[in-house]
Amino acid sequence: MSAVVLDASALLAYLHDETGAADVTDVLAHGATISAANIAEVLSKLAERGADPGEVVSRLEEQGLLGGLLAVEPLTSEDATTIARLRPDTRDRGLGLGDRACLALGMRLGLPVVTADRAWIELEGVLEGVQVRSVR
Repeated sequence: MSAVVLDASALLAYLHDETGAADVTDVLAHGATISAANIAEVLSKLAERGADPGEVVSRLEEQGLLGGLLAVEPLTSEDATTIARLRPDTRDRGLGLGDRACLALGMRLGLPVVTADRAWIELEGVLEGVQVRSVR
């Protein structure tokens, strides 16, 4: 059972041992979910740095992260509708499709979202039905 939805930025902070990594470790200990769009974003960022996405997935599965502490949730048509509805309220804050996918999943599952992007904290008052926690 997941306690939170993880954003790509939070998982990247964990994988690169950046500021907030210890907080993400604590979150993962209680179970977390990430959208398929956000894990694709993480793998894409790692590929930009020269990593092989397939090898990264295999390593994360062997470590018990993917398929263990971190569940990957597919996007639904409901999520797609929410992602589109979030666009007008989040466009000026610079949130992209992956960010909105994370928020939509959190809203659907009724779970807080965890991010390393401090700008998201401002969203809590703007978006109904989503609690945002920053690890930075």
